[in-house]
Amino acid sequence: MLKKNDIIKLDITGLTNEGSGVGRHEGMAVFVPFTAVGDVISCRIVKVKKTYCYGITEELLTPSPDRSESGCGIYGRCGGCCFRHLDYAAELAAKQQIVRDAFERIGGLEPEFCGILGAEQKDRYRNKAQFPVSADEDGRLYTGFYARRSHRAIETDDCPLLPEVFGEICRDILEYANRRGVTAYDEVTGEGLLRHIYLRKGEHSGEIMAALIVTSPECAELFRPLAESLAGRYPGIRSVLLNVNSRRTNAILGDRVIPLFGADRIYDTMCGRRVAISLHSFYQINTVQAERVYRLAAELASLTGSETLLDLYCGAGTIGLSMADRVSKLIGVEIVPQAIENAKENAAANGIENAEFICGDAGKAAELLYKRGELPDVIIADPARKGCTPDTLAYMAKMQPRRIVMISCNPATAARDCAELEKLGYRTVSVTPADLFPRTEHVECIIQLDKA
Repeated sequence: MLKKNDIIKLDITGLTNEGSGVGRHEGMAVFVPFTAVGDVISCRIVKVKKTYCYGITEELLTPSPDRSESGCGIYGRCGGCCFRHLDYAAELAAKQQIVRDAFERIGGLEPEFCGILGAEQKDRYRNKAQFPVSADEDGRLYTGFYARRSHRAIETDDCPLLPEVFGEICRDILEYANRRGVTAYDEVTGEGLLRHIYLRKGEHSGEIMAALIVTSPECAELFRPLAESLAGRYPGIRSVLLNVNSRRTNAILGDRVIPLFGADRIYDTMCGRRVAISLHSFYQINTVQAERVYRLAAELASLTGSETLLDLYCGAGTIGLSMADRVSKLIGVEIVPQAIENAKENAAANGIENAEFICGDAGKAAELLYKRGELPDVIIADPARKGCTPDTLAYMAKMQPRRIVMISCNPATAARDCAELEKLGYRTVSVTPADLFPRTEHVECIIQLDKA
């Protein structure tokens, strides 16, 4: 029986959906982070459960041929990436298997599994960053990213997944804040002013939004010279905002937005459509890869021009609007009011007149549409990680669309929801994994369901 601090020799034979390697010792599964299939390691046991345990690598005895240099100075300490030690082909194979396992084991389904859509750009692809601000013992402010399963920031002002300009902007903001004696928000005491630095960038437009998340609106004049300085130094900056979040919460954004420079939004292009992006808008992190996913979703929807298309969880409307010229009517549903306003603006900006957007919970909106007899021919659903509610699934099925195309960032909840839709009269035809978040544990999937 293994005990804490035992050291064993371990062959890594598989990967978990969080990117940890797994091997077996005397019948017990041992999970070891940052290992690769084919590694032979000397492993120290750090936690023992009844049927499995956790370990860490003491020594890499024989490296896997799948290994690669991480290219990141804080990899293994930051909680963002888990596959940087693998070459990209091995990462894609692991993610393909994660999706297959979810649908077969959780959903009990046997759809056609298509090849994964790998990303053309594996670094510098993220168009958004949220840097938590901390202070050292001397009160010096610094940014970083949280260690896994913690709110302890690992200091850095750059990340290989982010545009390099984000690091430059962060350094300028910190230099100004330190010079002016700005304090960092402390989650324990609830004291301090600056909580986060929040940056967004249009992939195609190059437009940049910079937002300072603070605990009080009274600091607006303090930061206005900084806003003007940033706008003068970085031609891409179109918007500098103050966002006020005075609540004792882990939520990053508050409700109140105070423009310090420019407008309260930036613009980009998605699938040929001009898109407005506000601070609270949902916008896919990897624009180029998201466009490939949306094109596949449109292909699977098989639209002819006569259909009513329902876009559930529509965000700023990007998915539905990309298909608006292929349908008779588009209906978008989203619970975030700012996103719905962006969706309406995006429709108007692109001259789209056959779109209606409803602000509300997806389940309640689906019920409303059903009761008013608005029966869509095709439904596109792009839920959050928690998936669809039972009510939403029930009303989706009641409306009897001929096809449902689901885009999910969580294969486990997608498999669960597809299994429920099968009980309600739909057949899961195909599942296509897509890597929207290279080097991280996340994998998207696009699912086609047809009315049985």
